[in-house]
Amino acid sequence: MANDNHLLSVTCYNVTMLNHYYYSEFFELGQQKINFNFYELSLPADDPVFTLKKVMEEMDFTALLAQYSGKGKRGFNPIMKYGVLTYANMRGVREIDRIVELCKRDLAFIWLTQGVQPKRDAFYDFINKKLTGEILDDLNYQLLRRLKKEGLITLESLFIDGTKIEANANRYTFVWRGTLNYHLVRLLDTIDALYSKYNAFLKENGYDKKYGLGQARMFIIEGMDKVREVIAKNRKRKLTKHKKLSNNRIIEIDNCSPLDMLKLQKNLSLIADGEGIRFVCGKGKRKSEIQQLYEELEACGRKLLEYKESFEIMGKDRNSYSKTDLEATFMRMKDDHMMNGQLKPAYNVQIAVENYFIIHGYVSNDRTDYNTLIPVIQKHIRAFGEILKEATADSGYCSEKNLLFLKEHNIESYIKLQDHEQRKTRAYKENIGKYYNMTPQTFEDERYYICHDGRELRHIRTEEKKMEGYTQTVEVYGCTDCGGCEHKARCLYKYDPEKDEDKNKIMKINEQWEGLKERSHANIQSEKGILNRQIRSIQTEGHFGDIKENDDFRRFHHRTEDKVYKEFMLYAIGRNINKYHRFLCDKLHKFEGKQEENAA
Repeated sequence: MANDNHLLSVTCYNVTMLNHYYYSEFFELGQQKINFNFYELSLPADDPVFTLKKVMEEMDFTALLAQYSGKGKRGFNPIMKYGVLTYANMRGVREIDRIVELCKRDLAFIWLTQGVQPKRDAFYDFINKKLTGEILDDLNYQLLRRLKKEGLITLESLFIDGTKIEANANRYTFVWRGTLNYHLVRLLDTIDALYSKYNAFLKENGYDKKYGLGQARMFIIEGMDKVREVIAKNRKRKLTKHKKLSNNRIIEIDNCSPLDMLKLQKNLSLIADGEGIRFVCGKGKRKSEIQQLYEELEACGRKLLEYKESFEIMGKDRNSYSKTDLEATFMRMKDDHMMNGQLKPAYNVQIAVENYFIIHGYVSNDRTDYNTLIPVIQKHIRAFGEILKEATADSGYCSEKNLLFLKEHNIESYIKLQDHEQRKTRAYKENIGKYYNMTPQTFEDERYYICHDGRELRHIRTEEKKMEGYTQTVEVYGCTDCGGCEHKARCLYKYDPEKDEDKNKIMKINEQWEGLKERSHANIQSEKGILNRQIRSIQTEGHFGDIKENDDFRRFHHRTEDKVYKEFMLYAIGRNINKYHRFLCDKLHKFEGKQEENAA
């Protein structure tokens, strides 16, 4: 028993001494500053920070340094700040406060800053005032030219796709065009009543002749009749529990000015001064009729000015905006904070990719992708000249304007058509009312079609319509007599035997648009087109999956389109250098199509 107690005491003594050693080793260092060379601290040889430094050494920062003057106190090195921000984005860190903290504690950041510790104000001033979108594009293009020299990219092929990233704006601060139109109608009715009240007031009291004032006429806003019709229809549809009609009609409100109402207020002030009527305010004081009319005009004028400012902010290309970030548009996201499909303020982010590298970034507040393809291609042409040979995108970019632009610049289109899946169906191939299922014929340079019943559809006229950036030409074909045709029900759109018995077949064909579609469809059906579609889906959608899931980049930190673009481009440059580092380390290889697995 004694021996057991002795062993127990020895064990407890050893544990106590060991714990004391651990405490002394960690807490009793004796000084706050230690010699790190003694501990031989160093970064791994394959750390991406060395690749970043290597890339930056061959970059030209003239445009960035031109933002600084030689006067005043010298601040932190702008090249160092750019390097720190880029490396932080390479590590998936975008918060400025977190970057400031890493500059104090992280060995790679300390090595980049050479021990200097920039403050958060220095970074915010650098991003907001010195670093522009054009400078970021220039620095990214310098990196891309280096990659081209090393054979990693050719800049002759682009794979384009887009996604929506939530803006730094409150979710429920929306302003809708349809709501503005609805309230504007009610306001105009009130203003109309005030104009009538004003004219009646002048006439009843004889002020029009006494002061030489004429009858006031209400201003007219074009398009309001259509808005009123939709409102009336929606009231009926609400009673029958039908879905409301869209009321997003663009109203020309430029000629409508609150200054017209201000003139009436000045006339009322002139009358009040001439008649010795004082305007009063406060509890227990009764306002005169002229003062009440004056204040009603003032309130309506102020409200009209608010609506006009809202329409100017919104512009003609979108139907909503956020009060927190005026340049953000409400868009349908795949899920929100409550895991449903509510609308949230967001930006449409586009990327053009080649061999995993982001060649271009583009940020817009347009909800669709139609209007984003041309700006991306134009950026490529301005940066690298007319070297682009092909562009691949999904059906969201398929429009006559886009395909015509690509054709004019000798760029092959590998854009999926919107009816790509429908073309595979039997219903598409057996629709006898469509021109592509008719037999085209030519007689004396005149084109006509033979329908399913063997009747001729001759050319009737040519219609032209001015579109934004191009002219749309439509050829109209028609049959002179469809009487007795047994295929009318299948051929004519929404055929009614009672009403459409004497109706003949009329067919409108945009031959330029149809030709562009057929060429693009033939391209994507080819062997190269199938490979391009694989590359696009893997690389562009892979980028967005990595951005949103792995790096949790679902919401911007900055506001306004310019700052949002800079935030995204810093992140894109960081991703590019990460990809370059992986190529150098032989961890990533060029994608050349899916490799077929050998059978077991």
